[in-house]
Amino acid sequence: MDAHRLTIRRECPGDYDAVEHLTREAFWNVYRPGCTEHYIVHVLRGDPALVPELDLVLERDGRLIGHILYMRAELRTDDGRTLPVMTFGPLSIHPDFQRRGCGKFLLERSLEMARDLGAGAVCIEGNPDFYGKSGFVAASTRGIRCHGAPPSPFFLLRELQPGFLDGAAGVYYTPQGYFIDEARAEAFDRAFPPKLRQKLPGQLF
Repeated sequence: MDAHRLTIRRECPGDYDAVEHLTREAFWNVYRPGCTEHYIVHVLRGDPALVPELDLVLERDGRLIGHILYMRAELRTDDGRTLPVMTFGPLSIHPDFQRRGCGKFLLERSLEMARDLGAGAVCIEGNPDFYGKSGFVAASTRGIRCHGAPPSPFFLLRELQPGFLDGAAGVYYTPQGYFIDEARAEAFDRAFPPKLRQKLPGQLF
């Protein structure tokens, strides 16, 4: 990866179609036959929890190759407090540029931006092997659970402001925008070029 060839900027309406196609390519048949991540991006753009400053695209020599967006979320602590946190996703990198450090570059720069905007911590569901390289740990190590979900090694967090999560054991609430209507996602996908849906080893659904 040549970092000097990479540029991060805010997504604009002219990027929407390209980002949705990019996201579809990045996630197709990864977690399920087909994918819904491109529809999630489409829906979250209009969600009030979206952080506009952190709706970002990654370009390499002017070519759009990645995208990430952040959402406001909350953590309700066992001692009765409500702490504002953030989450992000989908994090999409075009298949031609995966496993070359581009995703890590976009992730770490965007986390710096989130911290500069005042975010104290970020909670996500993701691959510990990938996100662990950027300082994420199992949320259970801080006594934090994900609402409505069983304990999982894939529920991760990273503290951005030192001490923000001290004494903050409690329950994290995923923004409602992530809970999509599967039928609407299927209808949305029919507007894209046909692709073969495959059931592959390692898929979650």
